[in-house]
Amino acid sequence: PRDTVDDVAAILTHELGLAVAVDTTLLLDIARDVAREVARPAAPVSTAVVGAALANGLDSEEIKAGVARAIECWKARV
Repeated sequence: PRDTVDDVAAILTHELGLAVAVDTTLLLDIARDVAREVARPAAPVSTAVVGAALANGLDSEEIKAGVARAIECWKARV
């Protein structure tokens, strides 16, 4: 499955004309955490937001920390 995910990411970036490396491990970890801690439908939304964060120059550690804070914020609301 990991090869499939990486292959799909490579094909998507090529077809969309993007010259970026996709950290599929980061994206899958975040999707998993959000799906488990918030709601499954929130997982793809979280990965889209993470993609935007990466495009804006945030590094993976900043993103992980921000996602963890967002999950805790969500838990405090419900």
